[in-house]
Amino acid sequence: MSINKDNFPNTEGFFGEYGGKFVPETLMFALEELETTYAKLKDTDEFKKEFYADLSNFVGRPSPLYYAQRLTEHFKSANIWLKREDLNHTGAHKINNTVGQILLAKHMGKKRIIAETGAGQHGVATATVAARLGLECHIYMGAEDVKRQSLNVYRIKLLGAHVHPVDSGTATLKDALNEALRDWVTNVDDTYYIIGSVTGPHPYPMIVRDFNSVVGHELIDQSKKNFGRMPDAIVACVGGGSNAMGAFYPFIDIKETRLIGVEAGGNGIETGEHAAPLNDGEPGVLHGARSYLMQDDLGQVKDTKSVSAGLDYPGVGPEHSWLKDIGRAEYVAVNDQEALDAFHLVTELEGIMPALETAHAFAHLDALSTQMDESSNIIINVSGRGDKDINTVAEIDGIEF
Repeated sequence: MSINKDNFPNTEGFFGEYGGKFVPETLMFALEELETTYAKLKDTDEFKKEFYADLSNFVGRPSPLYYAQRLTEHFKSANIWLKREDLNHTGAHKINNTVGQILLAKHMGKKRIIAETGAGQHGVATATVAARLGLECHIYMGAEDVKRQSLNVYRIKLLGAHVHPVDSGTATLKDALNEALRDWVTNVDDTYYIIGSVTGPHPYPMIVRDFNSVVGHELIDQSKKNFGRMPDAIVACVGGGSNAMGAFYPFIDIKETRLIGVEAGGNGIETGEHAAPLNDGEPGVLHGARSYLMQDDLGQVKDTKSVSAGLDYPGVGPEHSWLKDIGRAEYVAVNDQEALDAFHLVTELEGIMPALETAHAFAHLDALSTQMDESSNIIINVSGRGDKDINTVAEIDGIEF
């Protein structure tokens, strides 16, 4: 199949049958204003200079492509390379997108910033860029995630932002996003909503993808430099899907590279207790866009289950849904225990503690390495560092501080 990624999304914000703007009339003007502003600014020399200067001087890009020698020796198969997004300022890929969106907010004259967060990394990144510009900032976070991500909650507060725990539903990322949208509807005139993933109504999936695709563009150059050709596979965890899409997007037309997204299998796909809509979901509308999501026979959104707060979401970005349907990307799932085992393995072998989200990508190496040989090159997108997850892992391992 011939794919031209530049044709997507279309003018209505759809990737095939996925995407669009399914929002209250109150938000339509705000979305159109955002789309117009982005279209006007994105290709100007002034905006690009400002964005890339921040990525370099504030975020610390480019992030390295690191050869994981001991992991490679452990699997006795392909060469394993790590794209070190965990080394970015604030500790994850999320800062790439927030740096870009805060510039849009500044150009639009918005004085108040809101965001949702699951694992807390997007909340920290948003609070960071808001503090840098002296803007009022409010972060919505599920009450369950507030408990299991207490370190990031405190970091957000130290940065001067307000954290709003959300008790409704499962008290996780889905419910935090619901509350953030309610806030936006109420305060749309002066508020900019920095969405943290390639989800939500158009133009957010496109904007977040574009800002985070700096990851994939760097990988093209780094692959040529490090092993003289394109990688055989890029593997990234998928919740909403921003870290994976940032790596995948520049490679969509590069057919020799397999694109593999790893969802949260929770207690196992067969149990129904998971957060893997691309593996066990159906198309539907959630948070302003049509995509794959977990829903029952009546169309009600199902509860999710994952050890990872950042992957604990019942939907996924529309572009991932499109890539699944056309067969350009593969989507698999690993369960909680497999992710925890991978967390310990990578920490012990490489001295790199991955976020539990990223650990899901590492867990797929057990299966993927059997499909490769010693001439192959696999890149794992290390979406974030695992400091934030130490309390969760310690509790599971029965360790008390």
